[in-house]
Formats: sequence, structure tokens, C-alpha cells
Amino acid sequence: MATEGDAVQTNTEGFNRGRYESVSRLGEYEELKTEARAIKEDAIERLPELVEELRETVEARGGHVYLAEDAADANRYVEEVVADRDAERVIKSKSMTSEEIEVNDALEARDVDVVETDLGEWVLQVADEAPSHLVAPAIHKSREGIAELFNEVFEPEEPLSSAQELTMFARDRLGELIADAEVGMTGANFITADSGTMMLVTSEGNARKTAVVPDTHVAVAGVEKIVPSVEDLDPFVELIGRSGTGQDITSYVSMLTPPVESPVVDFDRPDEPIDPDSADDREFHLVLIDNGRMAMRDDPELKETLYCIRCSACANTCANFQHVGGHAFGGETYTGGIATGWEAGVHGQDSAAEFNDLCTGCSRCVDACPVKIDIPWINVAVRDRINRGKDGELDWLVEGLTPDADPGGVDIQKRLFGNFETLAKLGSATAPVSNWMADIGPSRAIMERVFGVDSRRDLPEFQRETLVDWFEKRGGEAASTERARQARAARGDGNGGDLERRVVLYPDLYTNHVLVDRGKAAVRVLEALGVDVHVPPMPSSGRAPLSQGMIATARSKAEAVADAAAPHLLEDRDIVVIEPSDLAMFQGEYERLLPEKTATAIGENSYEILEYVFGLLENGADDGVLSGPAGDTDASVAYHSHCQQRTLGLEAHTVAVLDRLGYRVTTSDAECCGMAGSFGYKREYYDLAVDIGDDLCRQLEAADASQVLTSGTSCTEQVGSLGDDDPIHPIELIAPR
Repeated sequence: MATEGDAVQTNTEGFNRGRYESVSRLGEYEELKTEARAIKEDAIERLPELVEELRETVEARGGHVYLAEDAADANRYVEEVVADRDAERVIKSKSMTSEEIEVNDALEARDVDVVETDLGEWVLQVADEAPSHLVAPAIHKSREGIAELFNEVFEPEEPLSSAQELTMFARDRLGELIADAEVGMTGANFITADSGTMMLVTSEGNARKTAVVPDTHVAVAGVEKIVPSVEDLDPFVELIGRSGTGQDITSYVSMLTPPVESPVVDFDRPDEPIDPDSADDREFHLVLIDNGRMAMRDDPELKETLYCIRCSACANTCANFQHVGGHAFGGETYTGGIATGWEAGVHGQDSAAEFNDLCTGCSRCVDACPVKIDIPWINVAVRDRINRGKDGELDWLVEGLTPDADPGGVDIQKRLFGNFETLAKLGSATAPVSNWMADIGPSRAIMERVFGVDSRRDLPEFQRETLVDWFEKRGGEAASTERARQARAARGDGNGGDLERRVVLYPDLYTNHVLVDRGKAAVRVLEALGVDVHVPPMPSSGRAPLSQGMIATARSKAEAVADAAAPHLLEDRDIVVIEPSDLAMFQGEYERLLPEKTATAIGENSYEILEYVFGLLENGADDGVLSGPAGDTDASVAYHSHCQQRTLGLEAHTVAVLDRLGYRVTTSDAECCGMAGSFGYKREYYDLAVDIGDDLCRQLEAADASQVLTSGTSCTEQVGSLGDDDPIHPIELIAPR
């Protein structure tokens, strides 16, 4: 955050804004994503046969294909090609696959001069740094920083400062180096099996020069870059620029079918005509790299990683990445949310473990991904494997004493947060003593030292009377049914008629044990709109253990929810959920944790509370029973919706309801509040969480509204602790007074 955060944030947020604007102009955006995913699914499923088809195609054109087992094997082959050409210099265009195999180091160890021709890569080569972004490798560098670097290293006659001066200096210097190179090396965004055509997507013309100026072209590409046909490239042309940098199309989309038929230029004889027959002297080598990819193809949890088109949208849209960049949020090669899958697959689990916890599962990358990869699930699955890789001598004792289904090696901090349901039940049962005990100095010191719970973070205050307790004390389901009947009768529906809607209000952990008032407000709103409400005791959704990579425990929670929900679903009750992260479990992760039929039944019958209110109002319910702005009070509100709520496409329902009631709504554009459940409590991430939260709070304060609204527990805690306002849930604002 101190050295790279400002530059990374400025650039990634710019890319992200551009993506939102660009895809909004593309009417068939979702259809293209579906098509792109289908192509990748088919290609990975048929990968072995496509590899052989591509080999035959390239060799028939006079090229060479080598299937490298790993990085060392790939580098050995490249070294042999360079040695056979007596090459002293190799020029390269940007390629993350070449970074993965560290081919530069291998060639330089043989005294070959390797020159990166992409401006960002060249800057990093001069600075001796690794890329920090899949698309914009030097995104962490400011213009001022690059000027200082160039002036120090190259000592130009006149100091360089402007972007134009820096770019022209690089262009002139790289042009000379390109002219003297014997071998050019590129990556490939896609390669078609039917014709051997390579698609190179770049912001500069350097890739074309790299491929055709030297008479020898070496392309290195992971086997997952193969697609069946040239026609299959169409959706990717539309998606890759929009997803990565927010451009409708990138500056250069090059289609090369090597060996290309361009004559070879002899720079030593600039006054002589180019010999058209010299095209026959061209040599092409395609190095297809496995390096763990075929094993990933057979791994159900990592397989989706191979659909990745390296666009970086997952990084750009991630609040954590925006504030620290890829040198922190990344492994040996790859950066951003998808990096966990790549690093676990090609470099090993230990590399993924170094940054995996930076993915909070906020899900903002899910909509951003142009091939619909479930990136949060990949991160959770790898986290689960990391947990299971830590065996201890006393595991048998830990497993016997802990209230979860996971093995003993789980990190103690993760186990604490993964078992929040137990803490919540105990906290409510002993409140207010539990709140006092947890907040005294010695307790906070122990929690920080043993469990890594940052002492600067306010702890949740458990309520002695839970939402379930309150609901039963006021008469339970029978009383709610009568209130709903009276509400229907009051709006002119005779004596109340048949029940129009019957719902189970899901008592999530925070609503039931901490933020009970928002649960009470939800009950009152639904009853006022004529809905029969029931708030039965139900298990936690499993979100807490899932976020810690404790999949076995999350599955056991999901199964318990399914058992508890079954009789209500049989009675045709809808499930209304206040906490968006729990709704995301019901409509998303349960597909991976439960049998398909069970997950579908829960997901299709679950609704977010304001989504449900919106539906009721649209279908004739009386909005006059809800609370709008009173008299001459300020009707302005500033609203931050939960990240998973936005991923589910539900933010608009809340805004529509507030608009309908007469409120003037200003929404935030922050991707995440930074709290992200347990993430903001953890000592090692507290500063990052606060840095992200401060951005959101500045937006909300700038709105100068009479009330701040937040729809998620984490958002409420974060804004309440960092901002000047006391946020409430929108359902509390509109509840009948």
C-alpha cells in the first residue's frame, strides 16, 4: 500500500470503469460470455485431440511443434533453437507463459541478450522487477517513477519527464535492438487447431515486429490456449479488450498463421530491395507447454482455471488487488483472483498459499470474468487443501474437541472464525456479560496474540434476546398470520381472504444474534404488506466456515439448512433472506455442496428482503403502509449495497423501493467495503481492510445525506467503525414506525 498502492488503484479503477462503460454498449454481452465459455469447455474437454490436430496443421505448413512437459523441458528446447541459429539476441513480446517458465533467465545464463519489447515489460526489465498484473505488467509504476528510472539508468542528454518523451525514447532504443535480433519470441492469446493461426492481442505494435522482423519465430503457449477453429475466435475478440482494459477493442489484434509469408528484412543492406523469396527462409517453432495443465484438466476443482483468457478483469474488479497490486496479491507468476488456480496448478500449493487469503470471496470477479469462471470457489477449494496439508501430532484431540467437521490441521484463526455459529450462540446465551468479557483489555490481548483478532477492531455485541426468541414471544406464526390478515383487510381485501404470501424469514447468524433490529423491521414490513411470516430456528448457512476453506463443515451446515427448509418448501413458503452473503450461499455455493435437486429447490425459492418487497409492491401491495420521508425531513440517503448482492443483480431493487417511497438515493461505486466478514478482524489484514473502507466512507460522506444505508453485516460494521454516520439496513428505514 505504501509503495505501489496509489498507482495500482488509479489504474485498475480506470480499467474497471472502462469495462463497465464498454460492456454497457454491448447488447449481447452475456450471450458472448456464454458462447466463450462453451468454446473453452469444449476445447479443454477435447484438448489431447486438439493438440495433435494443431501439431499436424503446423507441421504441414513447415513449422515445428514441441510439447514440453514442464518449464525445464520448454527452456531446453528454446535454448537449442537459439543455439542452432547462433543467436546473440532474442527479442520478446509480452507473455505470462514465458514468465512462468522463466525463459529469460535460462537464455541469459547462456549469454544470450534477451530484450522485452513491450513497453511495460521493458520498464520492468530495466528495473529488474517482476510483473504485477496480467495485462499491464508495470501498472504499479507511475510516470514519475519511470522517468526517474530511465534518467538514472540511461543518462539521456536531456532528462525525460513527459509520457511522450518516455515513450519515444523507448521506441527509438527498442527499434535498434529489434533490428539486430536473430530470434523473436511471442506468446499467444489463442491458437486455432484447424489452421494453426495465432491471435495476438496487444496495445503496441511490438508483437508483430517480434514475430516477423527476425527470420526465426518461437511462440510459447500453454496447451489451454488452443481452440478448435478460427471462427471460435469471434467472441474472444469482442470480450478480451473490454474485460481487461475497458476498450471496445485493443489497439492491435493480430492474426498470424506461421511461418508467415513476409519477406525477411536485411537491415545491414537497407538500400537493396527486399527479396520476396526470402520468406522461404523463415523458421517457426511452437512450444506447447503442459507444466501441470493436463493434471489441472483432470482436477475438478482446478479445471475451470484453464478456461482463463488472461484478461485480468478479476484483478481489476477486486478491492484488495486495487490497494496492494500483484506483487502482494500474486504468486511466482500469476496475479489476482485467478492466480490461486494457476499457481496451485503450475507452481504448487505452497505458492498459492502465500496470497490465497487475500481473496475474501466477495464475488465481484464472478460477473467480471468473460468466461464465467467461479473464481471464489477455486480460491476456497485451494484454501481447503492448504488447511488439510497441515498435520499435527494432536490432530486427533483437536478433531474431538472442535464443533466442526474439518481435520485438526486447520489454522487456529480460521477455526475460530469458521465456528462463529458456536460463538454466536454462546455470546447471546451469556449476554451482556459475554460482550463485557470479550472487550476488556486482557481478553483482547489474548485474542490478538492467540487468534490474530486485531485489538483495534470493535467486536460484535451479542443480544440476549435473539430474533427467533422475540418472534416467539410476540405470538409466533399464529400472531404473524393474524397481523398479515388484518393488513390485507385494511387495504380493502375483505376479511383478509386467502393467504397471498407465506414466507420463512431466514434467521442468519448476525440478524439472529447481533443485528436483531433489522430482523424485527423485516418482520414488520412483510406483515404490513400482508405476508404471513414465520421465523423458525434454523442452522447457519455455512458461509463462515466456507470463507475459511472449511468445506466439510460448510457442507454439513448446508445439509442441516436443507433439512430444516424442506418442510417449509413443501408448504410452498418462500425463503426471505436479509444477509446477502447467505442468499449467495443458497443460490450459488449450495450447487457445489448439496445434491442438484435440493440446491435448486432452495435457490429458486430464496429471495433477498428488498427484492421481495419490490416484488410485492409491483404486484399490487400498498406502499402507503411503509415509511417514506416524514414531513419536511431531508429525504436524501446514501446507500452502499453488499458486494454479493450486486453480483446477484439485486442492488436495483433496493434503489427502486427507496425511490418509490420518495427517498433521494446516492449509491456508492466501491466494489467492496473491505471488511469482508472475518477478513477485517484479522490482524494481518486490518490495515488493508481499513484502507479500502476509508475510500467507501469518503464517498458516503461526500453524498452529504441524512442517512447512510448498508445492506450487509460487514458493510454496517465497517462504515459504522470508520465513518461519521451510524448506518442502518434499508429495511429499517422503510419499516412502519
